[in-house]
Amino acid sequence: MKTFGIGCGVVLLLLLFIVIIAALAISRSYNGLVNLQTDVDTKWADVQTQYQRRLDLIPNLVSTVQGAANFEKSTLVEVTNARASVGRVQAQIDANKAPTDQAQIDKFQAAQGELGNALSRLLVVVERYPELKANQNFLSLQAQLEGTENRIAVARRNFNESVQTYNATVRRVPTNIVASMFGFPQRPFFTAQTGAERPPPVQFNFGTPAPAAPAATAAP
Repeated sequence: MKTFGIGCGVVLLLLLFIVIIAALAISRSYNGLVNLQTDVDTKWADVQTQYQRRLDLIPNLVSTVQGAANFEKSTLVEVTNARASVGRVQAQIDANKAPTDQAQIDKFQAAQGELGNALSRLLVVVERYPELKANQNFLSLQAQLEGTENRIAVARRNFNESVQTYNATVRRVPTNIVASMFGFPQRPFFTAQTGAERPPPVQFNFGTPAPAAPAATAAP
């Protein structure tokens, strides 16, 4: 009887030891996931900050450019509308927590892409107005916009790298079990686009003369 009691005690101690080891392993995996998830959210906030920086530059850019004589109004309207669209999309997304839905980040990326394209077209049109070269406010905005585009590219790359590390950990055994137990879903990336590894060019070739208008054809 005494031997049986000792055996039961040993079994209980062994079970307790296993439970403690399992609890420590789960705790370690959980804390690791929390740290990685926090890093993803931090990198997402950095992306949002850089995009917001570009958004904040646009009103001054538009105001400065529209002061040029006979500037193309349709181009300014396009930029203004694209900026408003980005604002509506950003209002639906938590700036401090990375999306868990690929469709949501795709929508955000599409809106930012439309704004980037509108800005690119604006800058092409600007090249036809060399008088803006003497505008110090415009030159300052040019430098800030170029720097912001570079920072956006870096922030997006850092975000994707952080998501890649997090997602790999979420899928890895045995961490995937803990992730499933405590609700750590995979996070979507910014999808690759042609030229996404480079910021859009911000060039103002004021020295290049505007293309000559085609000669008018005399009426018969």
